[in-house]
Amino acid sequence: MNYNQYQVVLVNLNPTVGNEIQKTRPCLIISPKEMNYSNLIVAPMTSKYRDYPTRVKLKRDSFVVLDQIRTISSRRVIKEMDIKLSKKNIDEIKNIIKIMLVD
Repeated sequence: MNYNQYQVVLVNLNPTVGNEIQKTRPCLIISPKEMNYSNLIVAPMTSKYRDYPTRVKLKRDSFVVLDQIRTISSRRVIKEMDIKLSKKNIDEIKNIIKIMLVD
């Protein structure tokens, strides 16, 4: 399957080590479509609020956890989810990733 950038998928993140975010949970694909075949770069999502500059609020109880970005096998994907991000959310995510990894 070829996944799109900024698509949300349900992913089994176990097994984990240390403080890595775990469980089966929604993840935002941040890698471009051209890369999304056998591996995906994803950012997990959570319902728990933390006042970190690397968290993007999507809804009242939905946050993208950019401080937990990881590469996963596409075989970890359980299903696609019907969650759409706004342009404002995507722009905020891009800006935080740029600050984290480029600047």
